Amino acid sequence: MSACVPTRPTDPHQSNRSHQPHSPPSRGPLRSRIAGADVSASIAVFLIALPLSLGIALATGAPLQAGLVAAAVGGIVVGRLGGSPLQVSGPAAGLTVVTADLIHLYGWRTTCAITVLAGLSQLGLGCLRVARTALAVSPAIVHGMLAGIGVTIAVAQLHIVLGGTPQSAVLDNLRALPAQLAQLHPAALSMSALTLTLLFVWPRLPGRAGRLLRKAPAPLIAVAGATSTASLAGLTLPKVDLPSWSNHALAGQPEGPVLGLIAAVLTITLVCSVQSLLGAVAVDKLAAARPGLTGRVPRSDLDRELLGQGAANMVSGALGGLPVAGVAVRSTANVNSGAVSRNSTMLHGVLVVVAALLMVPLLELIPLASLAALVMAVGIQMVSLHHIRTVTRHREVLVYAVTTLGVVLFGVLEGVALGIAVAVAVALHRLTRTRITHTEEKGVHHVHVRGQLTFLAVPRLSRMLHHVPQGTDVVVELDGSFMDHAAYETLQDWQNTHTAQGGTVELTGRRAGIRIAEPGAPSEPHTGTDADDPEGAGDCRCRPWTAWRNHQCEWERPVPEPAADAGTGRVRGDGPDGSEDAGITGGTEDSGGTGDTRGSGSSGGPGSSGQSGVGVTGSADPEDPGSPDGSGRPGGTGRPGSSGHAEHSDSPRARQNPTGSAPFAPSTPSTGSASADSPGGHHLARGISAFQRKTAPLVRGELARLAREGQRPVQLFLTCADSRLVTSMITSSGPGDLFVVRNVGNLVPLPGEESGDDSVAAAIEYAVDVLEVRSITVCGHSGCGAMQALINSEPGGAQTPLKRWLRHGMPSLERMADTERPWARLAGRRPADAVEQLCLTNVVQQLEHLRAHESVARALREGALELHGMYFHVGEAQAYLLTEAAGAEVFDHVPDAEDLRSPA
Repeated sequence: MSACVPTRPTDPHQSNRSHQPHSPPSRGPLRSRIAGADVSASIAVFLIALPLSLGIALATGAPLQAGLVAAAVGGIVVGRLGGSPLQVSGPAAGLTVVTADLIHLYGWRTTCAITVLAGLSQLGLGCLRVARTALAVSPAIVHGMLAGIGVTIAVAQLHIVLGGTPQSAVLDNLRALPAQLAQLHPAALSMSALTLTLLFVWPRLPGRAGRLLRKAPAPLIAVAGATSTASLAGLTLPKVDLPSWSNHALAGQPEGPVLGLIAAVLTITLVCSVQSLLGAVAVDKLAAARPGLTGRVPRSDLDRELLGQGAANMVSGALGGLPVAGVAVRSTANVNSGAVSRNSTMLHGVLVVVAALLMVPLLELIPLASLAALVMAVGIQMVSLHHIRTVTRHREVLVYAVTTLGVVLFGVLEGVALGIAVAVAVALHRLTRTRITHTEEKGVHHVHVRGQLTFLAVPRLSRMLHHVPQGTDVVVELDGSFMDHAAYETLQDWQNTHTAQGGTVELTGRRAGIRIAEPGAPSEPHTGTDADDPEGAGDCRCRPWTAWRNHQCEWERPVPEPAADAGTGRVRGDGPDGSEDAGITGGTEDSGGTGDTRGSGSSGGPGSSGQSGVGVTGSADPEDPGSPDGSGRPGGTGRPGSSGHAEHSDSPRARQNPTGSAPFAPSTPSTGSASADSPGGHHLARGISAFQRKTAPLVRGELARLAREGQRPVQLFLTCADSRLVTSMITSSGPGDLFVVRNVGNLVPLPGEESGDDSVAAAIEYAVDVLEVRSITVCGHSGCGAMQALINSEPGGAQTPLKRWLRHGMPSLERMADTERPWARLAGRRPADAVEQLCLTNVVQQLEHLRAHESVARALREGALELHGMYFHVGEAQAYLLTEAAGAEVFDHVPDAEDLRSPA
């Protein structure tokens, strides 16, 4: 058959065939399916929102109807206008303290007016498109603010739990607590205890029955259980009182001092906006982690979300409701319950309206102590141990603690202001704090500078350098990312003086293998024969098994006797255009390789500035595909590296022909093997030497364990032989983790005498039956030369080994040509071209070939094996995993599945 690219519709998403899972189905079934998912999700959210809304209204001291109004408005208005389709808005516990203070100071009607003005402020901020600015607030401040609010809520609600009445301030509540404990109300305490017990036990019910029962939300079960018990037992205790809606208080004219009202509006605006925007970002993470949802629900538009929140606060305040913000608990329940559109949020608001109008007699049976216990539990959960561990790990616990105490003792706005002040002070302290130490080891003096080297550290630096004896060998290690001009001149002057007195100075960066050339010394080309530099550290920044960071180098090639300009450190040579090749230059950290001889920097390639060392600019190789300029890498001047395992992926042409002119011809005749003196042999020997001296001591223990115990990989990883795919790097794996099989085109030949391949089949059998791997991954990649060859192949012609091997890829080409099958695709975009489409299709096809192998089929039947498809886009450094949503073969981004941990 012809291997030409099949004629298919230009956009498979526009196909009219109803059976294609990635084309728009008919309108009727889609509406019905989405409606069903949204209805079930809205019911789950409604059952959580109803008791929480009443409890938050109770905690603020507002009319209880205000909580229902805010829940309804948040669901309907924000659900319709907001930019986060799956986020649920309503009265939030984070606003409880602020709202309670406002009601105490200004009364309910003025508080409603303040809510309206805060909504107007949010509309203005949304129109200015400054929503993402809120994300610049330190998480330590946000979590500290929420923790302070949680402490305030818990202490206040504890009085209602015990049967008393809370005070307005935290300190007053703490002082009144002993007297309240002496006057316990047994009925209120028992109902509170029952509520808390159900709240914490219900999500932990074991067994199959527990899994079924846990589908009912714990807050609803807790409140319903306490209400039923109180009614059946005939207990006398305060209960929910919902006055007639005809007497509901609406917003009034704001009354009070102007500055106080302005501060109140700013506080409501700040808390509502930050909580809603952070919640929207977290909901996006939840949605991305849910299979089948990516691509159906757009990412949050934060400016639109701010506009929606502003409109909701204006409506809620005008109707006599509490302030509205995004709520984490309800949003999490919405996503986890299967919501697929904003319809679930809006429908939950409608259900709240129905409950507020038709379920008043039932709601008035709820004991206030039960609602107080529910809100107290929410307040306690706002002090998250996870957040405390996180800020401690990032050394921001001081900011967290000051913000929390400030909110508890002074109020939300004051606490946040204190937190911001401390955060700025801590940042300035870290910027100016520099540690300089001096040690001596085996006659070599080491000066270690940790932190940013600014003019503030110059006196200490000068004092420490003055203690170094004259004429000695010195290593100065700069462990920082910034050096200002004053520090640079101080270091340069001392270095010149010390070297003039017979000493030596080596300036190193914060990673091994980065050396800074001596000031004033021209950079010399390295020919690969320097016995004093066996690793080539002077001409290469790469070290094996080190962190992946700016790993880009060009190994030096022999060049015909370059002539160096005196005093410039520049080497002249014939570039591809006949001009002088400024590839080997000196430069400072800031110069980016401009030829300044005060230090040295790489003059080419992204990411070279700010790193010191001799840089070599390689010109484009016109024969090497992979980049617009033919260099195979962006800009054609730097190689985007290889792995931290020293698996270099530059082509031989790139190493031997840096200028695009005639390849360098060695003077010795070729013998068919690389000697240690040849360019390739020296490259290999240098890498082995570096491994033995630097890496082997670090991994010898682990490899010795593997040698004793044998290999126990968890996965068979079958991928292409392309040098740009570094399996250990893209899977973050190490020795003993992966059993890797590589071939041209990541092909899995079908079993059988005629078409089989014993090499791949043997590897599969050994991995599954002997090593007992738990998963097999077939990984394709962008720009695959084998797929390109399949598309361009012509029938007939000489059957070379490569052509005979590629016949195993013909089923993939036939699968792509089959108009009855849906095309495999990437989530969020169409394949760039026919080659990428074939690369995706090939992964799916090779997975089918895998299932035809007896050992794989048997392990799959026994449930002992999983198959995964993977696609790696080399240019984007992005991995995609094959998912099957509604029968569609979609390669989706690998999500950062982070739970939504913010409080309600």
